[in-house]
Amino acid sequence: MRKLLLILLPLACVVGCGRLQPPAPYGPCPTDAQLRWQRMEMNMFCHFGPNTFSDKEWGDGAEPEDLFNPEALDCSQWAAVAKAAGFRGIILTAKHHDGFCLWPNPASNHTVAQCAWRQGRGDVLRDLSDACRQAGLAFGVYISPWDRNAPTYGTPEYNQTFRLTLQSALSSYGPVFEQWFDGANGEGPNGKRQDYDWPLFNSTVAALQPQAVIFSDVGPGCRWMGNEQGVNGETCWSRLSIQGFAPGQKSPGTATLNSGQPDGTHWVPAETDVSLRPGWFFHPNEKPKTVEQLLGIYYTSIGRNSLLLLNVPPDRRGLVSAADSLRLMEFRSALDSIFSIDLAQGARVNASEERSPRFRGANLLDTCYDHYWAVTDDNSTPSVTLTFPEPVTFNRVMLQEYIPLGQRVEQFRIDVMERGQWRPLAQATTIGYKRILLTETVTAQAVRLTIESSLATPVINRLALYWDGIYQPPTPQNAK
Repeated sequence: MRKLLLILLPLACVVGCGRLQPPAPYGPCPTDAQLRWQRMEMNMFCHFGPNTFSDKEWGDGAEPEDLFNPEALDCSQWAAVAKAAGFRGIILTAKHHDGFCLWPNPASNHTVAQCAWRQGRGDVLRDLSDACRQAGLAFGVYISPWDRNAPTYGTPEYNQTFRLTLQSALSSYGPVFEQWFDGANGEGPNGKRQDYDWPLFNSTVAALQPQAVIFSDVGPGCRWMGNEQGVNGETCWSRLSIQGFAPGQKSPGTATLNSGQPDGTHWVPAETDVSLRPGWFFHPNEKPKTVEQLLGIYYTSIGRNSLLLLNVPPDRRGLVSAADSLRLMEFRSALDSIFSIDLAQGARVNASEERSPRFRGANLLDTCYDHYWAVTDDNSTPSVTLTFPEPVTFNRVMLQEYIPLGQRVEQFRIDVMERGQWRPLAQATTIGYKRILLTETVTAQAVRLTIESSLATPVINRLALYWDGIYQPPTPQNAK
């Protein structure tokens, strides 16, 4: 008997200790910088430069430097609007395809230093980085490798010129949270082509700004999600296999970018870039999207495991226009009215299994990000039920996976109890950092989440319910 106990006790300790420990990470997982980036959720893009004054989207690089003349430039106003709208950071087009640099870049002769604005002493990067710091916002830069002005573009020498450009922008303005790379490369009739040295570019960023998340079609920090309409894939994995691919024409197909890959070798989460206006740069004859359109984009970007990068182009004065600012405040107000009250709070939580009290089902209602529900390693299809003291009326279901341990869920289902009877409400595939389901309006006594398929034991850290009386999703008959 004693011999049997000596055998069983270590085994019991292994099993018990395993239940007390968190699940092991599964597959590629986000770095600390990628996790901070994902939790920002919504950032502001600012397309600004000579195109603002020429009424173009793509300049040809021959525009005179004096064309750029934002006489009332006030980046503190941009930052104030961004902060009030709920953005966490601002990314500026420091150099677009025309090659004009919004800072005095010593590697170029096509910059603010060569124009009459502020007697050649202006520096938009300085103004914006200072304004972001004062407002408590993160600062990021877009620097296009395509340059329609640089005489060396199209030759091996240009890669070193671009390296110097990156060094100038990334070493003088404080921390940069995201480096945005466009893959454009000599598009248009008779356009010069450049063999970009992406390893050189990425290593330069990593050396100067090691915490910066690098955006491109294939990351390595985050990826383009394949379109500019703000519609991420209903299935969206933060994983992508990037070996053999490069930004631009050598990128994976748009369908792959839109949905990611469940077996992807790298953690490369999706970023949804879309403009508040029809164009990317400010055009006087354009108007901002409606609140309803912005809410739709919110649900198809942040609500589908993506970060939203919303472009708000400053006008020719160098200010965010009143129309755009008003629309952003209306958007913020709508989001606050929808998501300020989690209707799931106060529910009784009953999980089919709990790994241990530390990983109990009640963690789903806990707003601390690092608290989550987990079950034993051999269980990939658990369920959890929320029962309410009084029936609740809702039409939005929000779920979050604890992505520091990887993305796992392949399919899940939501059922509701009405008048004592269970019925299905919604079924979907991936969750990731955040998933928001738009459901019919329902008044339920209880809600049940069932994980139907998962690559590894699920780790879920939030289940919330909301009521949206503003946005009506398109029906199949009128959906575009």
